[in-house]
Amino acid sequence: MVALPALRQLLATRDFRLLYSVRLIGQFGDGLLQAALATYVLFSPERQPDAVKVAAAFAILLLPYSIVGPFAGVLLDRWRRRSVLVRANFLKALLTLPIIALVAVGNDGPALGLAVLVVLGVGRFVLAGLSASLPHVVQGPNLVTANALTPTSGTIMAALGAGAGVTLRMLIGGGDGGSEVVLLAAAAIFALAGMTALLLGRDRLGPDGTRPSDSVVGIALGLVDGVRVLKQHAQAGRAIAVVGANRVAFGLLTAGGLLLVRTTFHVMSEADAALEKFTMLTAAAAVGALLGAILTPAATRRWSEVTWSSALMIQAGTVGTALIIAGAMMPSFPVLLIGAFSFGVAGQGVKVCSDTLVQRLIPDDHLGRVFSLFDMIVNVCLVSGIVVMALVSPTSGQTPVLYAVMGLGLITAALWYLSFRTRRVPSGS
Repeated sequence: MVALPALRQLLATRDFRLLYSVRLIGQFGDGLLQAALATYVLFSPERQPDAVKVAAAFAILLLPYSIVGPFAGVLLDRWRRRSVLVRANFLKALLTLPIIALVAVGNDGPALGLAVLVVLGVGRFVLAGLSASLPHVVQGPNLVTANALTPTSGTIMAALGAGAGVTLRMLIGGGDGGSEVVLLAAAAIFALAGMTALLLGRDRLGPDGTRPSDSVVGIALGLVDGVRVLKQHAQAGRAIAVVGANRVAFGLLTAGGLLLVRTTFHVMSEADAALEKFTMLTAAAAVGALLGAILTPAATRRWSEVTWSSALMIQAGTVGTALIIAGAMMPSFPVLLIGAFSFGVAGQGVKVCSDTLVQRLIPDDHLGRVFSLFDMIVNVCLVSGIVVMALVSPTSGQTPVLYAVMGLGLITAALWYLSFRTRRVPSGS
């Protein structure tokens, strides 16, 4: 393939390998954590969630991306990013221990939700730092390949971590005790990610500028400054907007898929079988994401990022949506799997293109806060999709009108984005 020489060049660079390893190890741990919490709260026979509980559980998992994100970005433009990667991973390991204690006593209330929010909030610093650090270890046209490889691989590692967590819990015998062991494994993995980050040079990941430390007021002003910078680079703003549209759709499909496997494909007492099917749906989307990442570098060499992103969104809005509706209403789980794969291809391809555009257009001393704003926007969109599904869908997850509206929204967003393809904003790079 065309991208293979660039991929070999990337992997030959020591600092890229280390940064890449921090992501892979940490996101594997994230998958373990998410699997433990999902099996404990959403896929336990004695805890039968309705649509509102599903929305609440996903909101807890995603709120840190929305709340902590902007502040993470401002601080990442002032703190050594390598130090953030080291300390945040060690802190995640330490803060997982209270979650283990709460699971041990059978607590599934607000205290558990708060403990999870704290761990995932710290994790937001790690993921924002990884994105902002990437241009320091990758230069030139290889940045597209790096953006295709790293977040996609991270998503796949999180999925593998979730699968490993489910398997480990089953081998131990299931139940809350199994969830505790998976959580302990997650804590160990987070610590390993922190130790890996220690191998990077202290100042290797930037930021480049000499911005002074700030007060809380200064952080808020820095956030406003990040918004201003994003407004000045309209192309980057549009790139973020289309990822947001994809995340609304993905939120709808995530909550809808969970409801379908819990109540349409299985009776409520068959929690383990439902979890197995939901894991398969997640895996199908992850495989699609991998294909999207593989295709995108070569595709953007032939067409622009805007054209390729628009084509992927139209594919998801037409073919992908038709498959989801057919799979939900027949019902047919294999058709639903193909639909998840279709959305995985589109979502990851669009994200790779948008990441690359933002990195090219935004100055380095603002890159951390812009990427955190990026994360905030797309995760608010993801939670919004989940909440809409919870409010509108029956508990069966069979809501063809809502899925059709989702597909139409993606097509509309794609056509809007495509209308700017000949009005280019200079990248300044």
